[in-house]
Formats: sequence, structure tokens, C-alpha cells
Amino acid sequence: MDRFLIAIAFATTAACAHAAPLGLPEVPIPADNPQTEAKIALGDKLFHDQRFSTTGEVSCSTCHAREKGFTDNLRVSEGINKLTGTRNAPTVINAAYMQTQFWDGREPDLEGQSKQPPINPVEMGLTDYQPILKIVRTDPDYQAQFKAVFGKAGSAIGIDDVAMAIAAFERTIIAGDSPFDRYMYGGEKDAMTPAQIRGLKVFVEQGRCVSCHTIEQTQALFTDNRFHNIGVGFMRIKGKEEKTAAEFLKSKRAGADVDVTVLTRENMSELGRYAVTENISEVGAFKTSTLRNIAVTAPYMHDGSLKTLEDVVDFYDIGGRMKEKDPFSSFQSGGIRPLNLTDQQAEDLVEFMKALTSPEYAALAKD
Repeated sequence: MDRFLIAIAFATTAACAHAAPLGLPEVPIPADNPQTEAKIALGDKLFHDQRFSTTGEVSCSTCHAREKGFTDNLRVSEGINKLTGTRNAPTVINAAYMQTQFWDGREPDLEGQSKQPPINPVEMGLTDYQPILKIVRTDPDYQAQFKAVFGKAGSAIGIDDVAMAIAAFERTIIAGDSPFDRYMYGGEKDAMTPAQIRGLKVFVEQGRCVSCHTIEQTQALFTDNRFHNIGVGFMRIKGKEEKTAAEFLKSKRAGADVDVTVLTRENMSELGRYAVTENISEVGAFKTSTLRNIAVTAPYMHDGSLKTLEDVVDFYDIGGRMKEKDPFSSFQSGGIRPLNLTDQQAEDLVEFMKALTSPEYAALAKD
């Protein structure tokens, strides 16, 4: 009997372990949270449930909307009562491949990430998880789904179960098979335009973009999953880095929640990875975002300060500065230096990034 049940469980999991699209590796699935179609369906519903906010108007999908490339196209996200934080909402597309979550990597996985927005005062605004648990424990549909997925009912349902279901759904939001993938891995040499092919050459060579936005022989995540200070927004705390770091540590030691602090205190938000590691060399360092579907997820950078892909290329071209005259930061990553691109190279580089759009999001791309 046990063998029979194990076989059924394996078959159910395998049934939803879809093959990765062209250009991407298999999705990493944690052993303690296997995929099932029922769990994915439950996670989808939880992801879109606005009742999990104090106003009944905000859900995960508010900031990560499918019709906007699983982001919100705002400079920084808006939560309850139109409150804004300090960070741009990264897309959920291909977030399953990220080794850490959030711009500063403060959560190691999607399960941990999904538990933060509900209890952040500028996102969904709850003071604790009890309102969510009350809903999932009493709503008849949720009761049936949690029983089917986790074998739990009533008070046995916990926030970790909610998080596991949402994470399972998010691991299905995968997109490859872009013109670049068909060109690079599918053997379709006409899948990219001549300008995009030239842009790929700039990306790999003079632009040095590939140093952090990685391309491998059989796949491309377009991220090294590391953290770098590229200069974005750093002028805000330039000259007072140590003071800001000291204030942050004092607040953290006093019990302040890091998630709340970095989303509500603008200067401390600019500390980046330092807020997690407390390593002074990582002041202002933020995670390398994937470039896949980048044409549909504007604006860009952790603070949403760059509106267009042209702005992004210009920013890197002058060495990670907002203006030519701005000084370099001593905390800035060493590889961020002027590129000296021609106008044609800059245009081609933008065209190449447009070739990273998957077909299911092509209609959202802005010319």
C-alpha cells in the first residue's frame, strides 16, 4: 500500500514538472515543497486574493500583474492606501531561478519571500498573519484545497503552508524561447535582426554586460545571482555611508524588521546587501536582475530611477553615473567604468535586449 501511494505521489508531481522552455535549465524544486497541480492551483488563488490586505484591495498580483510582465511598471510599488516604498517591484518571471529573493537577497527562497509583503506597513499592511489564517481556515473553497494539498484543516493550516502554495505557483511563471534563444540555442540564424545580432556582440565584448548578465553554452539566466554596487541611487548617501550604516545597525539591533526598514527609510534602502550581511564592502550592492523580458518590465533598477532601456545603456556607458560629471563612489564595483560606446552600438544594444522577450509577453513590449 505504501509503495502504491508513493507511486501515485510521484506521478502527480511528475505530471506538473513541465520541460523548461528553450534557453532555460530545469526549474529547481525544493525537496520539501514538491510541485503538484493542486498545489499550484491553490497558490494561484492565494497570489490573487486581495482579502489578505487591510484594505481588501491589495494582493501579490497588485505589484506582480501578469498583464504587466508580473511587475507593476511603477517606479516604486504602491501598497495599501497608495502608500509607496523605496523599491521597484522585480518581475516574478523566472524568479524560480534566483538563488536569493528581493533586491538585497534577504530571503533565500520564494517561500520566505512570499511571507514578507502581507506584514509590511507600506504593502499589504497586516500586523500579523492571523487575518490570512482566519480566511484560509474558514473559507469553504480554501478548506477543501488545503485538505487536498496538505491534508490539513482548521487550525492545523499555518502560514508556511500558504507560503509553500504561493511559491509553487510562482515556480510555474517561467519564460524562455525568445528570439535570442531561437538564434543562440535553436539554430535559427534569422530569429534576431541584424541590429540585434550586432547588439549581442556589443553585449559580450565592449559592453561587458555578460560579466554579470551571464550567457552559457546551453542556457542563459542573464544573471550571476550576485550583488554589485553599480552606482544607482548612491549619490543619496554619498559621504554619509558610514553614518547611515551605523544608524541602520542601531535600528536593527533594537529589533527593527529589515524588510520594513529598507522599504520605509529611503537612505537605509540604499545600503543594499549590507542590510543583510553587515559587510561594509557590500554597501550599495544590489542583486543582478535578469534581463529576460526586460523590454516589458520598465522602469529599471532597484529604485526605478531609469525609465527606458536607452537610459540604462546611457547610465552604464558613462560608468554607472547619472551624469558625466558625477564622481565615482569608492564603494562602486570595480567593473563599472565608462564603455565609450558609439551611438550605433548603444542603439544595437537596446535592440538586443528587446530580443530577450518571450513570445507570451511580446504583445506587452513597447517600441
